[in-house]
Amino acid sequence: MKCALGRSGIHPSKREGDGATPTGVFDVRRLFYRPDRIFPPATLLSIAPLAPNFGWCDDPASSRYNQLVRLPFQKSHEKMWRPDNLYDVVIELGFNDLPVIRGQGSAVFLHIASAGYAPTEGCIAVSLKDMRRLLAQVQPGDQIKI
Repeated sequence: MKCALGRSGIHPSKREGDGATPTGVFDVRRLFYRPDRIFPPATLLSIAPLAPNFGWCDDPASSRYNQLVRLPFQKSHEKMWRPDNLYDVVIELGFNDLPVIRGQGSAVFLHIASAGYAPTEGCIAVSLKDMRRLLAQVQPGDQIKI
């Protein structure tokens, strides 16, 4: 299926802020969705509704690096509750999380593509229609190969 990748392409040695989508095989962790915009998607994955105070730490100096955080949060972070539709449905991928290595990249997700499939900051993005198709098939323990 058609997808958008990082603005810097695909790279085997991802670094924080480089805009690259990492190569590798990554576990499909859990699904987040915007309950104010869509119904919970049909899936066997662990599912959690997003809230306005959800963020994802992208500060390599933080002990919460590459983890879900609650806002307000003092360190650098990405807001999960976005004004656009990119994170209306977002799958957390098991990238740089077991163990977390500071500076090697954070917040690598599978999420909804922007109009025209503009490049991402390092994530993989697909249409909402394709995301729903994927979610109907994916199961806990599945992996994605990039």
